[in-house]
Amino acid sequence: GTVAAIGSGVQGFKLGDAVSTIPSFSLNDYGLYSDLANAPIHAVTHHPSSLSWIEAAAIWMQYITAYGALIDIAKLTKGDTILIPAASSSVGLAAIQIANKVGAVSVALTRGKSKRQALRDAGAAHVIASDEQDLVKEVLGITGDKGARVVFDPVGGPTFNKLAQATAHLGILFLYGALSTEPTPLPLFDILGKWATIRGYVMMEITSDPERLERGKKFVNEGLADGSFKPLIAKTFPLDKIVDAHRFLESNQQVGKVVVTV
Repeated sequence: GTVAAIGSGVQGFKLGDAVSTIPSFSLNDYGLYSDLANAPIHAVTHHPSSLSWIEAAAIWMQYITAYGALIDIAKLTKGDTILIPAASSSVGLAAIQIANKVGAVSVALTRGKSKRQALRDAGAAHVIASDEQDLVKEVLGITGDKGARVVFDPVGGPTFNKLAQATAHLGILFLYGALSTEPTPLPLFDILGKWATIRGYVMMEITSDPERLERGKKFVNEGLADGSFKPLIAKTFPLDKIVDAHRFLESNQQVGKVVVTV
């Protein structure tokens, strides 16, 4: 949106500036489902000039979340293989684009074949349909039996054991969500036997640290400027259809970001 008012002491912004918000606060403290909203200064950033309003609304959650785990922590680099469960989510798609930017090999994981082509079109080097293929066998085949150095999982649940089996020696397995309704096991011996790491992760780890956040913003803006990053919009809804937007999001039909317009 555009800046309508500025608090005392705020610098770097002026009335009328085009801005976006970076998710780095509780929505219990700052509600944003409105045509006029308050946001804390640390969470406001200038609108990238190359993007439309809808695209700008879509970028920060997905790219900063993926950046923090893959680049800031795991140091994903050329030749690495990254396994991405729930790859059709906005964060999953951002992870694919980040992997491509740094020269890593992305392996997208989806439940069925219906999203296979969409994920290939989105840039995934490989796509595995976990309901139809042997996840571990496929990953080991792709990597020459080495496994994925980075696994970036928002799901958990029973599949977590298979992800651990598909992780490489000295690899890192991120768990940053709990989309599965079933318990998540601790695959202790699979991880210990590979000297690998299981790590919990949330985006606030990056957005709560000003220096790390600035590095993340720089990385994202560079990717947007050179065309490496392009947010994929699944569907838009007007604000008075916000309930429908939530229903669509929860249906798991989307490939990309759901955006509400005002």
